[in-house]
Amino acid sequence: MLRRLMAIGLAMLAPAAIAHLPPPDTTIRTEEVAPGIYMLIGQGGNIGVSTGADGTFLIDDQYAPMAPSVIAALKGLNAPAPRFVLNTHWHGDHTGGNENLGKAGAVLVAHEQVRARMSVDQFNKFLENATPASPQAALPVVTFNDAITFHLNGDEIHGAFVPHAHTDGDVFVHFRKANVIHTGDVLFRFYPFIDSSSGGSVAGLIAAVDQILAIADDKTRIIPGHGPLANRADLVEYRGMLTTTSGRIRDLMQAGKTADEIVAAAPNADHDKKWAWAFITPERYTRMVCELIDRELNPGRT
Repeated sequence: MLRRLMAIGLAMLAPAAIAHLPPPDTTIRTEEVAPGIYMLIGQGGNIGVSTGADGTFLIDDQYAPMAPSVIAALKGLNAPAPRFVLNTHWHGDHTGGNENLGKAGAVLVAHEQVRARMSVDQFNKFLENATPASPQAALPVVTFNDAITFHLNGDEIHGAFVPHAHTDGDVFVHFRKANVIHTGDVLFRFYPFIDSSSGGSVAGLIAAVDQILAIADDKTRIIPGHGPLANRADLVEYRGMLTTTSGRIRDLMQAGKTADEIVAAAPNADHDKKWAWAFITPERYTRMVCELIDRELNPGRT
């Protein structure tokens, strides 16, 4: 698990910083979520799979080196190569396999903002790293704005856009008949990374969680962007953590405290043991939320 968590963080670093690291573990673990629906766990974001008479539908595809392992995992499910791949947002640990799978015949689908961001170089100010534009073959060929529905494998697979959450192009995916939801990176099972340089926000993330909670019930199985399979109670707990921790930081900022002073005060020490991890440490989470709230309080500031 620690190796996976470190890999998520390493994905955010500049290529020079990881050039001399050993090759990543390309092992894929498969977990059945519901009949015909699976979660693939490897390096990067969790992959959702629907397989049946209408073909294979994939949600996200991790990093490029993982593509052979993903295909092998699908073969282990007696599933053909993907017919469709729906990206939940633009980050490389969710879209890295696009080029390989697209060239193999998959139709790449995403929110229009995902294609827009993948089409040009990106720079993350908080992490101080650059991401080059994706090759043409990796770009979604079908884009949408508010929502999209696939009628496949006896289910209605509904993708819903949630604005300014983890990024400005997030989509969660609801298997309406199977009662399964893939959240993308709206849900981490630990402190989340909220990408302010890509239009993410604390308020938007909480609003996205609320939108998912509105359609989830006690029997809903929830595939998070990162971490183990979840349920509605887990999502409620996550929302409580977000509102409590961000609220404490907001109060200190409005009282005139600087980011350094807030970090030193450790306002969320009671949450850090459960929610902090290798990439989003208590200090990094606090500084990230400070930056996000500063942008909300001072929208004209760059």
